[in-house]
Amino acid sequence: MKITKKDLSYEKVCAIPRPKHKKPMRPSRFLHGLIRILSMPDLWATHFSVNRIGMEKLGKNEPCLILMNHSCFLDLKIASACLFPRRFHIVCTSDGFVGFGMELLMRLIGCIPTTKFVTDLNLVRDMQYAVKEQNAAILMYPEASYSFDGTATDLPDSLGGLVKMLGVPVIMIRTYGAFARTPLYNGLRTRRVRVSADMEYLFSPADTKEKTADELMDILREKFSFDNFAWQRDKNVRIDHPERAEGLSRVLYKCPNCMTEGQMTAGGITLTCGACGKSYTLLENGQMQATGGETEYPHIPDWYRWERRCVREELLAGTYKLDISVEIRMLVDTRAIYRVGNGRLTHSESGFHLTGCPDEAGVPRLDYTQKPLASYSLYSDYYWYEIGDMICIGDTKTLYYCFPQNTGDVVAKTRLAAEELYKIVRERKAAAKARSAQEQNAPAQKI
Repeated sequence: MKITKKDLSYEKVCAIPRPKHKKPMRPSRFLHGLIRILSMPDLWATHFSVNRIGMEKLGKNEPCLILMNHSCFLDLKIASACLFPRRFHIVCTSDGFVGFGMELLMRLIGCIPTTKFVTDLNLVRDMQYAVKEQNAAILMYPEASYSFDGTATDLPDSLGGLVKMLGVPVIMIRTYGAFARTPLYNGLRTRRVRVSADMEYLFSPADTKEKTADELMDILREKFSFDNFAWQRDKNVRIDHPERAEGLSRVLYKCPNCMTEGQMTAGGITLTCGACGKSYTLLENGQMQATGGETEYPHIPDWYRWERRCVREELLAGTYKLDISVEIRMLVDTRAIYRVGNGRLTHSESGFHLTGCPDEAGVPRLDYTQKPLASYSLYSDYYWYEIGDMICIGDTKTLYYCFPQNTGDVVAKTRLAAEELYKIVRERKAAAKARSAQEQNAPAQKI
């Protein structure tokens, strides 16, 4: 997929009027039927099947919220097959609306734009409007981004409250094989894998009313707990693609043998450390095997979790720091994504700091900071719209897409750092609040 791009100065981009908010359009029956037809070849190629669990409880025209795990570009085609002939709105990232005629097309399909990992009150209002005024269904990917390592990404804490507020039945679509077919790190190469899905009725309106937001979240977190590489191993799904390890260094960026980062290279079926020379083979069942010596982490998600622990230790020790040169593109409307120049992106305990687009005196015109608690995760992607690996920060008015330049594989570590820093800052604030309450109660206890 590609996106409309345009070169424009930073000052001119800042002067572009921000588009006014628009309410969701009722999904087009014709376009949803067309999507269903266009989805058939890919679904036939995967021998797709769906297992419906408790779906007889959902009325034919009853509004509902559909939650689906996010694996690959096949997801929408899977949803279309599972839900047809029901029309539904789709919560999707705002950059999907960019390009000539794209906004109208996306709105006719029923898409509701939002900004990933940013608090968006308009999205909540739009979802309320869709279910209450249009009596419609809404498809939402609560993980917001594709999984890097094949396991579930964190869900927003606000999801339970959203479910209670909407007060409609909640359905879950969980896929099997979709990640293995086209994992994001692999340049979305298509492999021969059978794909299936469970479509389950999770909550009735009475359930959402009776349960607390926390109780709903506990259930949703359990339902969104999965491991695609474990599924592949346990089901003995063999993938013999000759380039199956290509791009794996994007996820497994740190060598567990010599601890060097950014020197891993992946090609064919092997992953090799450029520092110590140790090499690993990605087997047909999705497990890793060292070509010599110990295999520290045969299971890719275990390797990724180890990298997460390492990042957290750096943050707690105060040694974590990202400081890279980036190409900067901005999104402020739906006409194009604007390339405004180059700059530097840093990330530390203080959060993100992006500078760039200097004036004649060399002073950065662009100077944006984002605190650690601004988001519980990070919008980051591999080979985003065929431009390159990307890190995105910003707010509902302006998004800054940062493309690292000659810095190795830093996207996965930056996402891990953003997630762990968010947790650490929250933990510290909670501990400080508890200490303060304890100190306030201390005099009363003495009396």
